[in-house]
Amino acid sequence: MDEISFGTDGWRATLDTFTDDRVRVVGQAVADYLADEGFTAPVLVGYDARETSPGFAESLAEVVAGNGFDVLLPERDCPTPLVAYAIAERGLSGALMVTASHNPPEYNGVKFIPSDGAPALPDVTDAVAERLAEPDLLPESERGTIERVDVVSPHADHAMDLVGDDLSDLTVVYDAMHGSGRGVTDALLEAAGAEVVRLRCERDADFGGISPEPSAENLDGLAEAMADHDADLGVANDGDADRIGIATPDRGVLDENLFFAAVYDYLLESDAGPAIRTVSTTFLIDRIAEAHGEEVFETAVGFKWVADGMREHDALMGGEESGGFSVRGHVREKDGVLMGLLAAAATAEEDFDARLDRIEAEHGEIVADKISVACPDAEKARVIGELEGVLPETVAGRDIAKVVTLDGFKLLLEDGSWLLVRPSGTEPKMRVYAEAGSEDAVSSLLEAGRELVEPLV
Repeated sequence: MDEISFGTDGWRATLDTFTDDRVRVVGQAVADYLADEGFTAPVLVGYDARETSPGFAESLAEVVAGNGFDVLLPERDCPTPLVAYAIAERGLSGALMVTASHNPPEYNGVKFIPSDGAPALPDVTDAVAERLAEPDLLPESERGTIERVDVVSPHADHAMDLVGDDLSDLTVVYDAMHGSGRGVTDALLEAAGAEVVRLRCERDADFGGISPEPSAENLDGLAEAMADHDADLGVANDGDADRIGIATPDRGVLDENLFFAAVYDYLLESDAGPAIRTVSTTFLIDRIAEAHGEEVFETAVGFKWVADGMREHDALMGGEESGGFSVRGHVREKDGVLMGLLAAAATAEEDFDARLDRIEAEHGEIVADKISVACPDAEKARVIGELEGVLPETVAGRDIAKVVTLDGFKLLLEDGSWLLVRPSGTEPKMRVYAEAGSEDAVSSLLEAGRELVEPLV
């Protein structure tokens, strides 16, 4: 049990530590938490496309059913957002999801999603962690049932109702990266009328030997296929399809900050409402919101905080620069499947590149990037504490106008650019982010950030 540690998004570990016995301990803790909180409705146990995920899901189902809950298992591996939606759609007590998301194939993970379908906040994950114990199952006659169910169709129907656009004039290239979005995101786009060209849409538990992360370096084939098929849009999902990557004909693989800006701009054409963004996400969202008389609320990094902000402020859209987004009218969980459909709808309304050209003409260009500095998890708090004492008055020749301490240290500079240093919640690293009006300016800010952090590690 001392090997189980709940981080930013559940427990993830390499398979030498992520064992069946420990997974069953997590299942018992969740069952005890739900029972103590008075929940009685069924529990869903979902799983991604990794080789070990179906077996771990079956073990979790056995433990949760062994504590008296009826358990639902999907008919196939499935995206995390479909599990989250099923909780709300079926009125479930919650769900366990077996996934390591975009981590390499040698990892797996498990997270608990509460009854509202939004990411669990720390008070919930702490309560689960406090209950970690060996499984204690009821007699056979008192155990719940285990049933296979379809979670794909209800989510697809909801997404079509929510977005509702005809995509019959679009050609979209879809890259599943061998993950759980295959047969889901592509099928949804096709059902909406788009012509879909499929890449890496066969299940491969090793994800072709790479991490299923929809980053530019992993999506070379997406831009190439778009050119080959004269496609209007490229869409990619990570391993459990809760995040999205986008490519356009002119810009190639798009910075997620620009994707956020374009989709929020599109939504504001027919609706109104504030946006929620993390401290590491672009100020371009703020400029778009201000032009429409809307507000933007900043949160710490982690979609759980975005989701909580969406609830508090009835936000039209929430997102983070790492590619996780959701919108009003949907569960407050990042959903790369729905966002693929929404991106296509925005493209059908106005060419994505043309929209971004217009946004940059109205609000200015932004360039954003980040780097990582290796730092053991045990040293992160010390590094952040010592960083406060060595913050300079200027960064890369720019005066500091304000210091924001919502999550690490964010230095707002007088020219509108910024530098952020914070500890990673998923890896033994410190993250350094920067945004400015040019690539050279961002590079100089990132180098200044590195020079601040490295002597402290």
